[in-house]
Amino acid sequence: TKQAALERMKRTCNNKSTMSDLSAQIQASNQKTSSLRLLPSIFLCQQHLVNAQHAHQSIIHELIHAIDLCRTNMDPISNCIHMACTEIRAENLSGECGAVREMVNGRVKTNTFKGHGAECVKRRAGLSVKANPNCNERAGEFVDAAFERCFRDTFPFDRHPNLR
Repeated sequence: TKQAALERMKRTCNNKSTMSDLSAQIQASNQKTSSLRLLPSIFLCQQHLVNAQHAHQSIIHELIHAIDLCRTNMDPISNCIHMACTEIRAENLSGECGAVREMVNGRVKTNTFKGHGAECVKRRAGLSVKANPNCNERAGEFVDAAFERCFRDTFPFDRHPNLR
């Protein structure tokens, strides 16, 4: 129903309940008491968005995840390499690691631009992989293992969208 969908969206925008819901689903899946199936759906929570550009980057980020789920037989909850790959692609292709954004956030100095985009992608992908209880202890290893191949993968774009 429409009311149930609105309630689900409200819960999704509350990080604490979303993470506890995900943790409970992962635990049930690991115990074989239920099966966890990810279906692409995107919720943007207004209280977490800074401006229109942030909303745009967030939509692209989530669409990359949806594309990855639809085009491959991916299981990012149980397979930490899959999760690392989709996070690397989403961080890289969304523009979230742009030099200006990183400078504004104090993460890059004007003389250290070269290679910073890749460092940012690794850092942010690692944080996302750590959020998965199945992957958190070795998140850095998973990101490192998937990095080269997934960082170069620009599908559905023919080239990196930020390179003109």
